[in-house]
Amino acid sequence: MNSITSSKKQKNIKVGAVIIWLLVWQLLSMYVDSAILLASPVDTLKCLWNMLGIASFWQSILFTLIRICVGLFLANIIGTFFSVGAYLSKTFRDFISIPIAVTKSTPVASFIILVLIWIPSKNLSVFISFLMSFPVIYTNILQGLDSMDKNMLEMAQVFKLSIARKIRFIYIPQVIPYYRAAAALSNGLCFKAGIAAEVIGQPNGSIGERLYEAKIYFNTPELFAWTITIIIVSIIFNRLFMVFINFIMNKLEGR
Repeated sequence: MNSITSSKKQKNIKVGAVIIWLLVWQLLSMYVDSAILLASPVDTLKCLWNMLGIASFWQSILFTLIRICVGLFLANIIGTFFSVGAYLSKTFRDFISIPIAVTKSTPVASFIILVLIWIPSKNLSVFISFLMSFPVIYTNILQGLDSMDKNMLEMAQVFKLSIARKIRFIYIPQVIPYYRAAAALSNGLCFKAGIAAEVIGQPNGSIGERLYEAKIYFNTPELFAWTITIIIVSIIFNRLFMVFINFIMNKLEGR
């Protein structure tokens, strides 16, 4: 009963916080009194509502979402394989540590400009999303593997468990908390980096192109509307991704 009450209180606090910040936003826009400098929440929501009925709005979301998902998928697959390789081989770990460190340290804008020389702008968000997500996935999974319970591994050796059963019942349950943290972080990063790449590369029909056009024509309500859209899409995608991961884990654990 107490947990239900506290949960309701938390929801009420969150709703109250949202309302307060919306009021602050509205008051600031009234004080500035210029839609170009700061669009009001009312103007932004009106613009977003009008955009919902335009086919190109949904096409732009689909265009960007597909490419970011491809980059994220590749980062998950390659990051997992590389982390396993680094766990099994110290030589491979030392070898891959250099590009990982470079990727972590280099500003995303530098990568975007450099990559534009080599690949078409329409595929830029795929590569940048991959590049920003890969180090996070790799590092977290490797950390999870390094923190494996040695007693469990020794027990598996004694009972001569197959590699498949070791992976399913020992490795995956131990690593999955690290992977969840990596997924939550990398999902947000890949959306930010992928759309930033589109703003610079401006591929036709992308969210980044729409953002750039709104900025060029000083259409601040549309700029805010697209920003809200990106936040909503990113949150929904992250929630669905986590539901999928939990579903897979429940299946592996036989629930």
